[in-house]
Amino acid sequence: MKQIGMIGIGLMGHGIASNLQKHGHALTLLDHPGNQPLDALKAGGAKTANTPMAVAQQSEIIILCVTGSPQVEAVLTGEAGVLKGLKPGAIVIDCSTAVPASTVKLAQQVVAAGGRFMDAAMTRTPKEAAAGKLNLLVGSDADLLAICHPVLACFAENIVHAGPVGAGHQMKLLHNYVSLGSVALLSEAAACARRAGVSGETFVQVLSVGGGWGAALDRIKPFVTSGDSSNLRFSVSNALKDLTYYNQMATDTQAHHGIAQAVQHTLDWACKAGDPNAFLPELIGYLAEKS
Repeated sequence: MKQIGMIGIGLMGHGIASNLQKHGHALTLLDHPGNQPLDALKAGGAKTANTPMAVAQQSEIIILCVTGSPQVEAVLTGEAGVLKGLKPGAIVIDCSTAVPASTVKLAQQVVAAGGRFMDAAMTRTPKEAAAGKLNLLVGSDADLLAICHPVLACFAENIVHAGPVGAGHQMKLLHNYVSLGSVALLSEAAACARRAGVSGETFVQVLSVGGGWGAALDRIKPFVTSGDSSNLRFSVSNALKDLTYYNQMATDTQAHHGIAQAVQHTLDWACKAGDPNAFLPELIGYLAEKS
């Protein structure tokens, strides 16, 4: 069993921590106002620490599950950051969604401090995180993945070795562009259907038996038919962040990204038109009422 530190006990991180604890690993969690309630984890033996440095000082493996690159950079390199308390040979696993160029630079700093680094970006939702059935896209060398695989398997059922450091975050951005872009496209169509007088039930029924069927439609279906957005608990602001990162990656690699820019523009507009913390299916309402 490992001494594992976790930074970022939000909707996804709480599920990861719960499953690590179920498998017998000892946890030290960063105490932070953005955390989900820690009562159950503390009752199971988890400890808390006030700084990332203190988390690192008590851990063989440090798992990051924070919002994005600025937060990862601050947690690792800040005044009381992980790098200040990193044990020799300790492993940093970044499960956040991040800019790959930043990931590669941070990995170099972790290695320079005597540690090892892996990006293990997540797909799926908090529901799968709680069930221990996330997908992980891993960027690391093969031997580090072999070492970490038993720990990762505590909270993931599909673990894909995407390539070297940074490749996990590259693949996550590609995945989220396709996934979130599909939701945005369907949301725009659903909003048009609403304004045209087409019922939500008819819209879903026709797409479900034709070329519009897929995971994106399944995730927004409850909102289209009954106004329930809880089936896709992913905020509009997080979607905007991911599309912004994707467009930056596309710019860095000189890849065409006209469609991705349009999706980012729509999400940016939605954040300004309504509540940025609203779940993504609610984009349909904004587009139908305020476009």
